[in-house]
Amino acid sequence: MVPNNIILVFLPPYSPELNPAEKMWQKIKRDFTNKLHRTLDELSDFISESVNSLSNEIVKSTCGYEYVFQSHFWTIL
Repeated sequence: MVPNNIILVFLPPYSPELNPAEKMWQKIKRDFTNKLHRTLDELSDFISESVNSLSNEIVKSTCGYEYVFQSHFWTIL
């Protein structure tokens, strides 16, 4: 049962542009490209540092979907 204050929005089966993880990876992979990580520990450290350097504001601005907050998008049932 879905609570009254939750609205489900169904996405197409393949929609990476709507996946917040894909948007965050786009942001991180610019620094990742063309770098050699000699060990998995180095790679793990790089990823950890990259993720930890992201502020709440960066995550919100990267993953925010404007249409979700536009009242004309929703219809009253």
